[in-house]
Amino acid sequence: MYHAVTEEPNAATRELSVSPGAFAEQMAVLEDLGLHPLTTAELAAHWRTDGARPLPPRPVLITFDDGYEGVHRHALPVLAAHAFPATLFVATGWLRGAHDSGGGPDTMLDWDQVRELAAGGVEIGGHSHTHPQLDQLDDDTLWAELIRCKETVAAELGTAPASFAYPYGYSSRRVRARVRAAGFRQALAVGNGLARRAQGPYALHRLTVRRTTTPEEFQRLVLGHRIARDFARDRALTRGYALIRRARQVRRKAIRTRV
Repeated sequence: MYHAVTEEPNAATRELSVSPGAFAEQMAVLEDLGLHPLTTAELAAHWRTDGARPLPPRPVLITFDDGYEGVHRHALPVLAAHAFPATLFVATGWLRGAHDSGGGPDTMLDWDQVRELAAGGVEIGGHSHTHPQLDQLDDDTLWAELIRCKETVAAELGTAPASFAYPYGYSSRRVRARVRAAGFRQALAVGNGLARRAQGPYALHRLTVRRTTTPEEFQRLVLGHRIARDFARDRALTRGYALIRRARQVRRKAIRTRV
């Protein structure tokens, strides 16, 4: 899971950015190891058809969240050089253009660039409209975020997005059900673990690549080595945030009941 690809990230995107040089090196590692990238939709189609649509050997997903301009400027040429497909999950209200609602934390893609990415073999998925914590929204606001994102992508690209990624990786049973009802056929969380079929099509895990990820760490990640140790802190924080979010939900429900 990538976010911004840039030489000069701002304070908001620094931790979850990678430099263009590091991204190029990481894609070379995938090729040297004989891994074969595919899109999120292709992986889900394989699992849904019980293998009738075979996977390439040693499959791997390359995904980008949010929609930063550097994905077009820096990542697309590298992907093209390796003939690697990928998936980009866009927060439609953050992109530059007719649907821009503002709030993007750095320079974002415009819709012409998104179309060029799609033409270059990048699957375009949804990532909500304004990038909220979906599990903290009421039903109507949650539905509006999902449908506006889906309809905006469909209007701009001519095809509705099949895949979705939860902003911040946060979801719940209610959120996953609404994502499915909105017509998305699969969705990705974070989890910082390998994607497994047992996770189900609406809670697939990914591994976070950061600016501090060394070449050796990256190789360990894609080979599935020492993941539990490397992401122990992230998982502890995730569990803590989950408890806080559930407490907030309970409190809001209690307030609505009293009113």
